Amino acid sequence: MGETTRRMWLARAAGLGALPLLAILGRRAAFAQAEPQVVKLVAQRFHYTPGEFRVKAGRPVVLEFTSLDFVHGFNMPDLNVRADLPPGVVTRVRLTPAKPGVYDFLCDNFCGDGHETMHGRMVVEA
Repeated sequence: MGETTRRMWLARAAGLGALPLLAILGRRAAFAQAEPQVVKLVAQRFHYTPGEFRVKAGRPVVLEFTSLDFVHGFNMPDLNVRADLPPGVVTRVRLTPAKPGVYDFLCDNFCGDGHETMHGRMVVEA
């Protein structure tokens, strides 16, 4: 086998081995450049609407909160995400959940009797 033939086979083998890696990297780059999924939520004593929503792992998400009656809090401890939600203002929280799973969130500004029931969940799908 001549030197030119050996180089050609090495180049082909390297190219074929890189294809799966390039496909994975390309999919991640597509998610990073993708439009974020926008989820609109309403905070009102003593619940969030919707109380549960679904997003995709690796895709950017914008949570758009509107509080109707009080400065509620939004706290998703497992992702270290927190915001105050003043009434009459749209509060945007940006995040990109990396792993599939169920992430609970809650109001962490005491809003009266029933405050302990103000919680929800984000389901992150693969």
